[in-house]
Amino acid sequence: MGIANFSKFTQFKDLINALPAAYTDEMLKSEQFLLERDERKKLEIFYAPFEYVNERAKVVIVGITPGLHQMKKSYSTVINARGHIHSDEEILHEVKKNSSFEGTMRKNLVQMLDELGLHTYLNISSTLDLFNEASHIVHTTSVLTYPVFYNGKNYSGTTPNMLKTELLKKNIMEGFAT
Repeated sequence: MGIANFSKFTQFKDLINALPAAYTDEMLKSEQFLLERDERKKLEIFYAPFEYVNERAKVVIVGITPGLHQMKKSYSTVINARGHIHSDEEILHEVKKNSSFEGTMRKNLVQMLDELGLHTYLNISSTLDLFNEASHIVHTTSVLTYPVFYNGKNYSGTTPNMLKTELLKKNIMEGFAT
């Protein structure tokens, strides 16, 4: 288990912790957290701490990219860890447990995986446990590691085509592929 070799957490940790408790979406989607922008393609990529790697996972679940909801949850997790979780690795692990596929997406994913019987194969009561007490057996990730927004909204993975768009292709190679 560990931190991805491309991690930017040390660069952004203090900025995240400096946010007020009642931060706004605009504060997260600001220049201080902007990683890259392609104005012609209307794409923006922002930082979110999804850089924990579970090298001993039995199951890998891959999404397209974290959305704004997951980004907000990841920042809240870092802020809430202040003072009681000390190592960056532990903080990033908490981020993955609390934020990966969080919300309606997680509910639908768990329902689908339970229907397939994955929980039985893993000897857990439900695949929901993968985000809690069984988090040691799963690695969650995304093809695009950091939140991507197209025209200001969550990127869906279709427009523009991620494999034909240099910015997105570069991010796949620097993050997911490594």
